Amino acid sequence: MSAGPPDHPITIEPLGRSLTVRVSGEVVAATTRALVMRETVYPPVYYIPREDAVMAALTPSEHTTRCPYKGIASYFDIDLAGARADNAVWSYEDPLAGVTEIRDHLAFYPRYVEFELGEAG
Repeated sequence: MSAGPPDHPITIEPLGRSLTVRVSGEVVAATTRALVMRETVYPPVYYIPREDAVMAALTPSEHTTRCPYKGIASYFDIDLAGARADNAVWSYEDPLAGVTEIRDHLAFYPRYVEFELGEAG
């Protein structure tokens, strides 16, 4: 799916392979249903369904940001395997029209986690 104005294109599509997210070697999310968002010149972002994440390792943060193309982002801290990272995960609880597929999904900052991509399925 494509969204955003012509000068800020956004595409969202199924990743089409398994994805595991680890913190200090411990799994914080594992899915075969990830979405990948490509937005202008930014690196691709993986969005993982909440039900495929270890939500007990994530604590809601007070931090929020606003994107004119996606809406208000809520953040989570990671606390897993002795590692803590503040505002390391974000989610759009009520995304704007054109990107509603990312509702109920989480995205992880790569500087805090390791991504492991499986074979294409």
